[in-house]
Amino acid sequence: GDSSVALQAQEEIIEMKDVFSVKLKRRRFAGQQKGGTLLGITIFKCLNKEENKLTDCAIHLNNLSEDHCQSWFRHLKEILNGFQNRPKSLKVFVNPSSHKREATNIYYEKVAPLFKLADIKTDVTVTEYEGHALSVLKECELQAFDGVVCVGGDGSVSEVAHGLLLRAQIDAGKDAEYVSKPVRAPVPLGVIPAGTTNILAHTLYGIKHAVTAALHIVMGHIQAVDVCTFSTPSKLLRFGFSAMFGFGARTLALAERHRWMPSSQRKDFAFIKTLADLRPEECELSFLPLQIPPEDIDEKDSKDQWQKIQGHFLNVSIMAIPCLCSMAPRGLAPNTRLNNGSMALIVVQNTSRTEFIKHLKRYTTAKNQFNFPFVETYTVQEVKVQPRLKSGPDAKESVCLSAEGNYPWNIDGDLMKEASEVHVRVHPQLIDLYGVNTDDLESSQVTCNCI
Repeated sequence: GDSSVALQAQEEIIEMKDVFSVKLKRRRFAGQQKGGTLLGITIFKCLNKEENKLTDCAIHLNNLSEDHCQSWFRHLKEILNGFQNRPKSLKVFVNPSSHKREATNIYYEKVAPLFKLADIKTDVTVTEYEGHALSVLKECELQAFDGVVCVGGDGSVSEVAHGLLLRAQIDAGKDAEYVSKPVRAPVPLGVIPAGTTNILAHTLYGIKHAVTAALHIVMGHIQAVDVCTFSTPSKLLRFGFSAMFGFGARTLALAERHRWMPSSQRKDFAFIKTLADLRPEECELSFLPLQIPPEDIDEKDSKDQWQKIQGHFLNVSIMAIPCLCSMAPRGLAPNTRLNNGSMALIVVQNTSRTEFIKHLKRYTTAKNQFNFPFVETYTVQEVKVQPRLKSGPDAKESVCLSAEGNYPWNIDGDLMKEASEVHVRVHPQLIDLYGVNTDDLESSQVTCNCI
């Protein structure tokens, strides 16, 4: 552990809810694998540090009696086995291509030792291509695991979450092509941050820190989280937590076309180039405002509640979670929560590049990023985004449309391209994630000057 404490003739209270492992302590000679002189027992506990960070701590209880130690060891193990949410077996996906290709190193050096210490069995898949985790999740024996863990960036986590939920629909006998009322994911999902932005990790843990993420998983800290479905009128496209259409999607699409560049350079280049070529998208937005409680409105009445706005928009964000990150310490959608059954719809109307940059800079500060005449925010249950296809010379100049005539969408850092109307629905508490409620996190003082 990061720290070690020997208790000698002093009183200290150890709460079992903070303990995640107990081991017999023995003195062994170099090369000796088993046996050794019994010295006592060692208790491993989870410590809360500053800025939402967790660390592990070893406490040595000295006792030379084999009987006493064995008795205490068995008793403490029984107590630890009684914590229901703590996983005993995990399916782990590691994306070796994430960010600076650090994921494999992060897992085996920082995370795996903690899982082993907590007696958690793991089955590890190092992904080899995009969609690998999705194909494994469709086929693997999920009932053999208490949870699934993804070591990677936002795109990797999004793929695993989508795979988990898709598998749940298949197991429930639902048509996976179109799901109006999805069933919950069968097991919780853990996120070990190893990407660039790590929005889900920041939102769940308040920090990008692999040991903190691993300890939340080990301790069984679970939060039910809202999930969105993204569909065309005829099929389900995917499950996700947040999406951007317009500037945020075109930036990602441009970055994906420059995969040969180093990660940070690629994203900076795409951001600056998209900002230099700033242009709005013409589309129609239909949305159903949040009804409280939603059950009180039947389908016929809800049709009358739909609102519509049409125009030229620089960016449209649809977010079911607050989306915290180092560049937006308060969150891209600070007024929503992990599981309040709603989405934040944030619409940025056409404006000058100067004003748009002012809006973006506000995300890095404590000021209200929505306090501009060209920014509108709504709390919604459903959204429909219908792009208006360009015609004439403007269509040729558009950097938005792909060769197939598809518009890019940024869904949890993953690029999706779709030509037709996209219907986004929020589904309350559809998945359990290892982590804590955003409101329980210490407010971050992180600021970013990258814009």
